Amino acid sequence: MGSSHTRTRGILVEVDSTYVPERSEPLRRRWFFAYHIRIANQGEEVVQLISRHWIITDAHGEVEEVVGPGVVGEQPTLAPGEAFEYASFCPLPTPFGTMRGSYQMVTRDGEAFEVEIASFELLQPLPVN
Repeated sequence: MGSSHTRTRGILVEVDSTYVPERSEPLRRRWFFAYHIRIANQGEEVVQLISRHWIITDAHGEVEEVVGPGVVGEQPTLAPGEAFEYASFCPLPTPFGTMRGSYQMVTRDGEAFEVEIASFELLQPLPVN
């Protein structure tokens, strides 16, 4: 399905999304998508993920923003060479949409910076005849 890969200051963010038909109810205008994210520290300094900011856009152009601490209840610290992976989900009122955003990170020295999460698609596959 949808995927994205981006690197900011040595932090690589890889995303893969998939449609989840067993959790979706198209007749009720509810499509369910899961996504898997891998955050890899390819830089030279220890960093901690403090918060996230998502911008979710459905097929009608309606935008929802989600801001909160950490990811999946954690604020992981990554030394050079370490990675953190997690999975989450996004329900939409349309069979297509996009997500993009950023992670707010801080170095061990207290310097804050943003890591981009490149846009990726949330897409219900077309039926196969």
